[in-house]
Amino acid sequence: MEATPVRVRLGSALEWFVAALFLVATFAVAALIVREMRVAPAAVAQAAPEPTTYAIPAAVPSRAISVPVLLLLDGKQIKVGDSVETVAATLGRSAEVGRQLVDRGALGERLTRFYEHDGTRFVLVFEPFERNGSPRVAGIYLE
Repeated sequence: MEATPVRVRLGSALEWFVAALFLVATFAVAALIVREMRVAPAAVAQAAPEPTTYAIPAAVPSRAISVPVLLLLDGKQIKVGDSVETVAATLGRSAEVGRQLVDRGALGERLTRFYEHDGTRFVLVFEPFERNGSPRVAGIYLE
């Protein structure tokens, strides 16, 4: 009959040990969750893209909308990266209207031209993409 009380005491101690182990594990998981919640916003802030250094020329109207590709009504298209010669061949000199402005860009001379083609008014900004490079379309703005 003496074996029964030892077994009961040993079973009770084992239950308390398992309960304490679960309690410690719960605190460890809670600490990990709190640490991740504190660190996550900082990681997101570091992954944010750097602001672009491209400055819009002063000649571009403030209400103009920037687009990467301009599809015209007659099926012609102009896209960022096209050369001055390509644009001249696509639109012709008759599409140029208004003034043509020249200012200093990040990599050289920047040229801003105003166009109207089949009723669509837009502004093209030509700028070299590399030092001593030929000017290419750097921005297309719809008026």
